[in-house]
Amino acid sequence: MQKRSSKKKTEDINMIAADIVKQTTNKPIPKSSQKKSKEKNPNAVALGKLGGLKGGKARAIKLTPERRKEIAQKAARARWKSGD
Repeated sequence: MQKRSSKKKTEDINMIAADIVKQTTNKPIPKSSQKKSKEKNPNAVALGKLGGLKGGKARAIKLTPERRKEIAQKAARARWKSGD
């Protein structure tokens, strides 16, 4: 049985492509095309959190019991659907 490669596997297709280009050209990848930091804008985070906290409760109040039952049944069918 062959040993598996111990190289780190990259999930992102763009990173794989960048690695291939780097290997074939022997040139470093420019900083602008490398993955950027994932820092979030704190103002956007605060706004999103506000809407998210209000949204679920507001929707639940507006839904009738019958509509909530329909939604729950649809979700249950999707969960238990066979993986054909």
